[in-house]
Parts: sequence; C-alpha cells; structure tokens
Amino acid sequence: MAKQFDSITEDHRKFIETQHMFFCGSAAETGRVNISPKGMDSLRVLGPHRIIWRNLTGSGNETAAHLARINRMTLMWCGFEARPMIMRAYGSARTLHPRDAAFDALNAHFPPDPGARQIYDMTVDLMQTSCGYAVPFYEHKGPREVLHHWARDKGPDGVATYWQDRNQHSIDGLPTHVLADPDA
Repeated sequence: MAKQFDSITEDHRKFIETQHMFFCGSAAETGRVNISPKGMDSLRVLGPHRIIWRNLTGSGNETAAHLARINRMTLMWCGFEARPMIMRAYGSARTLHPRDAAFDALNAHFPPDPGARQIYDMTVDLMQTSCGYAVPFYEHKGPREVLHHWARDKGPDGVATYWQDRNQHSIDGLPTHVLADPDA
C-alpha cells in the first residue's frame, strides 16, 4: 500500500543515501516523457523539502529542456539490494549551470568532475513510498568511471564543444539553455 508524506523524513533520507542509482522523470507540455537513470554520487538531500543532484555531460539533455518549459520533476529510487521499497519525490526544480552564481556552492557538495553540466535544485512537495515487492534483487558491483574519464580526456574546451554540438536541444527540439543566451 502506498504511503504519502509532505516532506522527506529521516528514514527517507537514510534510504536514499544507501541507493546507488535513482531515476529522474520530466516532461514538457508536449513531446516525449523522459526517464533517466542516474548514479555516480550525484545526489544530496539538503533538508526536509530539498534535494540537489548534479547532472554530468551526456548524450542527451532532456531534463534541462523540460524544466525550462514546465517546472516539475519526479525522482525515484528502488530498493534493489535489501529493503523492498519504491520511493518517489515529487516537486519542482530550478536548473543551475556553471555560469550561474549559486552553481559553485552547490557543486561543492560533490566530488570534482570536469563534466558537471547542471545542478538541479529540487523543492519536494510530496514523498511517496510503496512496497517494492516486485522489484528484483540486483547486486551492486561498483560505479562506472567511463563518463568521468571521457570528460577528463576531453578537457574544458572539448566538453564545451560537445555542449555546443550535441546538448543544446532536446530530442523534441526544445532548447536546453546549456550555453549562455547570446541575447541576454
């Protein structure tokens, strides 16, 4: 049976901190709904209504495009290893890019990574848990370091070129604002 909460409890925070992966869901008013798996020590609970997570440079940039249109986000965790639970955080989020004043302070919550592209600062207005009894067991064998090495090998200029060439629009053609607006 699903249970709903108006904030992140201490039990929720502890469950989140033991998970190696989470999923992010977002959508604009039209087009595709995006659900992405995330990992790599990229999420922090900062309070009963606040979660930040760092998005690294990758092949898509859907969440940034969606949040620019409709400010809503869902995060989900599944207890794959021990505790059978599915947990979702519902809310709104703001997108911070490296050029934004608050980016460095929030990015300091995470290990350094040359591919840091955005930080999402989420205000949680609803938490929901459900049993997770149908979620299979999976054994965590460790993080993949491929993305970190890719960004390090590209260097700052190479990562910026990648953003220019491949991260400016969602798959539905919506702008991601990964680069500074030249008209601003």
